[in-house]
Amino acid sequence: MLRLRDDYRRAQLAIAGLFCFLGFQYATWVSRLPALKSRLDLSEAELGLLLMVCGVGAAVSFPLVAALMKRLGSRLLATLSAICLGLVLLGLTVAPNYPVTLAVACFDGIAVGCLNVAMNAQGAALEVRYRRTAMSRLHATFSAGSLLAALLASGVNAFTTTLSVHFALAAVVLLLLLGLARTGMLTDDRTAEDAARETTEQQPQPKKKRGLTLPSRVTVWMGLAMVFGTVTEGAMNDWSALYLKDVVNAAPELAPLGIAVVSVMMVAARIFADGWRTRFGDGRIVRIGSLLAGVGLALALLAGGVVPTLLGFACVGLGVAAVTPCIYVAAARQGSDALALVAATGTTGLLAGPAVIGFIADSSSLVWGMAAVAASAAVVSLCATRITWPALGGKDGARHDAEPAPTGTAPNEAAPNEAALREA
Repeated sequence: MLRLRDDYRRAQLAIAGLFCFLGFQYATWVSRLPALKSRLDLSEAELGLLLMVCGVGAAVSFPLVAALMKRLGSRLLATLSAICLGLVLLGLTVAPNYPVTLAVACFDGIAVGCLNVAMNAQGAALEVRYRRTAMSRLHATFSAGSLLAALLASGVNAFTTTLSVHFALAAVVLLLLLGLARTGMLTDDRTAEDAARETTEQQPQPKKKRGLTLPSRVTVWMGLAMVFGTVTEGAMNDWSALYLKDVVNAAPELAPLGIAVVSVMMVAARIFADGWRTRFGDGRIVRIGSLLAGVGLALALLAGGVVPTLLGFACVGLGVAAVTPCIYVAAARQGSDALALVAATGTTGLLAGPAVIGFIADSSSLVWGMAAVAASAAVVSLCATRITWPALGGKDGARHDAEPAPTGTAPNEAAPNEAALREA
């Protein structure tokens, strides 16, 4: 049992390295947008287009990611995409003009889409193989990677503003994180459903017409939940400070506390959310959490004032923290195609959400824009009622209570389970 526990910890640490890698890489180059703007002499609109191109690259990468997942598997795809993301920093350093920088940003978005799907597939496979909830903590390490990147950027800027020096140091950190990930990534990322599907496909099947395969109804509901969940996350990050400043009339030094409260609550909740998932089940966590976010923010908008607003923002951070990890796990159980599609919809929500809120605020007021954020969170709760959620020891959704042993387990060897790991 000690060996079983060590194997789990090694795999968990390696996959956490992937999540930290992605958060660190993205936050590294985004933190130097002012330097890129100055070096290339960009306008505000051109800078916005640069960010949008990155998001579009991630959003439209779905067909490529789905094909690569089937051909390479998540371990190899994660490694290759991580290498590409490291090269992106070099590309941004030497890009001679704006069009080349746009191409590099688009390439970054595609690589982000690949790594996002691959690392979440690894996380979902970890939960299936060891029957332990782990995805929320993995997503917390993504936020930790972003924080590490911000600290590095601040430290480097204290000594030099040279972009190449900063990105060279960041590349060293990325190389170390990739080395950590390579030590324990799962070599077989198939879930129980994948194995069952392959067994079924080995049986004689009637010929099917070739053509576009539409996503299942459950996948559509998961995609909708992911879109509105990421709209809520993205909009809070982009509009909370402005809401405090312009609507609540908070002091300038208090305005940044909006995003700080949301971020801290999300990281703290993700650290503990895996325990909640084991106890209550993913479905209940998503339904109650997103409802808490929506109702808490709506009450804050009605009450007004700095303290009620910050409490409402805290409800959002707490409520939506486990939403995306749980949806990723559920999507991975449906197969790599569903995971890739749901990941693409999540990127679309992050990309389009803040802009939509901006349009609403421009046509009416920012209060109505934030009300739309609260409504988005409530929609997630509604979508969650239409999803069949996996259970790894929780009370919610017994569909996966008795899963087959993962691939590679000896015929007479029982699949590892949570009780065994706890006994160890």
